[in-house]
Amino acid sequence: MDTTTEPGGRRRTGGEAAGPVSGDRGAVEATETFVAHRNLLFTVAYEMLGSGADADDVLQETWLRWVRVDAAHVHDPRAYLVRITTRQALNRLRSVKRRREAYLGVWLPEPLLTAPDVAADVELAESVSMALMLVLETLSPTERAVFVLREAFGIGYEEIATALDRTPAAVHQIAHRARRHVEARRPRRSVTARQAEAAAAAFRRALETRDLQGLLDVLAPDIVAISDGGGIKQASPRPIVGADKVARFIVGGLTRNDVALTVEATMVNGSPALALHVDGEFDGVIALRVEDARITGLYFVRNPRKLTRLAAETPLTLR
Repeated sequence: MDTTTEPGGRRRTGGEAAGPVSGDRGAVEATETFVAHRNLLFTVAYEMLGSGADADDVLQETWLRWVRVDAAHVHDPRAYLVRITTRQALNRLRSVKRRREAYLGVWLPEPLLTAPDVAADVELAESVSMALMLVLETLSPTERAVFVLREAFGIGYEEIATALDRTPAAVHQIAHRARRHVEARRPRRSVTARQAEAAAAAFRRALETRDLQGLLDVLAPDIVAISDGGGIKQASPRPIVGADKVARFIVGGLTRNDVALTVEATMVNGSPALALHVDGEFDGVIALRVEDARITGLYFVRNPRKLTRLAAETPLTLR
């Protein structure tokens, strides 16, 4: 996998690096090096944190530390930057984990708009999928860091050990434990990108036509729907299981005759998704997980604080 590929391929990430001091060649080179690796660093931070906003903050902190380093003494700038990013992300992860324990309702990762070529890369798409990101939430911060660096980016045990101030043997044990934990819980992607898009299109048609039977036809019997309103927008306080219950939840909440519903196909976290607009205003995004031509996972993000990036990339207004 190309470890410098950005999951949000159509979005600017990490903010703008601070400009170099005029005429300072060292600052110019530091900036160029940071920009060259910024997509990789953002992806590492996002997969560790599940939040684009937090990942941007981590990149800013990484940049501020990087420009104070004497580059002449850095043998491998990429490894050095990954090390700074990992440590900053770990510090933030320990803090946000406490906040998430008090989160109102079910927590979902901040959705990232991704380009179609990300979905074509099965390994990359899986590494940023909503389903896997939720599984990563069940790991300890250190386990998550090791899993992301090793499994998603193929970084060696010695390099990870340096980043985490652990021995390579300890990192190897942590990686084994984290891998076993994730493998026991991660869903399996068993369809092609085209099959997933076909299921998403059928789901979209059923939404737009308010077709209950059409929804039931495309939903897997054991589908799990998770919605995140963050205590700001209405959402189910717990996961909804079963095609009938999920379909009725959707019909009751999204397909009322007294609202104008517009549904746009998009790509979020490497999977087909639908951006919803209610009465002309951006209301949320539904990311879909498809297995065996049916939708097995539905992740509905309505929390406005998690939709700022998507709202900036849509012509309609965030509610």
